[in-house]
Amino acid sequence: MTLYGRSFLTLLDYTPDEIRHLLDLAKRLKREKHLRIGHRHLMGRNIVLLFEKTSTRTRCAFEVAGRDLGMGVTFLDPVSSQMGKKESIEDTARVLGRMYDGIEYRGFSQNTVELLAKYSGVPVWNGLTDQFHPTQMLADLLTIEEQLGRLAGVRLTFMGDARNNVANSLMVACAKMGMHFTACAPEALFPAEDLVRAAREIAENTGGSVTLTSDVADGTRGADVLYTDIWVSMGEPDSVWKERIELLQPYQVNAAAFENAADCAIFMHCLPSYHDLGTEVGREIHEKFGLTEMEVTNEVFESKRSVVFDEAENRLHTIKAVMLATLSRQ
Repeated sequence: MTLYGRSFLTLLDYTPDEIRHLLDLAKRLKREKHLRIGHRHLMGRNIVLLFEKTSTRTRCAFEVAGRDLGMGVTFLDPVSSQMGKKESIEDTARVLGRMYDGIEYRGFSQNTVELLAKYSGVPVWNGLTDQFHPTQMLADLLTIEEQLGRLAGVRLTFMGDARNNVANSLMVACAKMGMHFTACAPEALFPAEDLVRAAREIAENTGGSVTLTSDVADGTRGADVLYTDIWVSMGEPDSVWKERIELLQPYQVNAAAFENAADCAIFMHCLPSYHDLGTEVGREIHEKFGLTEMEVTNEVFESKRSVVFDEAENRLHTIKAVMLATLSRQ
């Protein structure tokens, strides 16, 4: 199997076998990293990271992965590029494609990353858009397999805003890998019907399933994975906090939710998380609404069930696998 020259924009574009290939490659690269076995397979290549949205894990994972593979890495934040301001996305793509071997984009519109892929002539990797977050999904799948020993048949419940990019991508990832995905959320925050329909069609061929429920007891019953994300995504106005808190407080991941889940159940979160008052946002919400914890309790976040930092580390290894697979014939 070769993924050489392919872009990585959404898991909808990848078959289960291709996803399995990337996960197996990530396992190999992770093992080599831990054993300090060098794998500078892309010496002399150069990549550029285009960030319209800030990030800790995505930027660090791409930079370290690129350098581990022997590549030069250029980082451009919103004030370091004229993309979309004085220069069109199409023109920016054609310029960067002449100078770099691959382009990472983290920002708002899915259309932007698709235009970059269409016009650059080099592989483009989606580090996050408002619609999808595919690199996070590979890290999540690798973590689940490491922790539970399998993917097929695993029951994953996402609790929270099930319309966001992480929930969208989890639904697709689970469908692709024969897992059972449940969106446990208020009906007003259910994922888009067309994406649900597409995911269910995929799941019919893989043995997976897609379920939507607003009932927390039904949604968490027997779950192998309880997954959540922050209630207000980057780029949304602060004015939505009050409404979102009122809608989502019943969907907080807490001890009661885990009592209803499987005995082996693990907790996952793509981070950052508002599980205490250790952030400026957390303290502001506490002052306005009196909450000390939001989408997950600190008890759960710091428990042995929590694998969030294994998940964060796996961003490095899976992103490295994507870049190696699409920039070489490995």
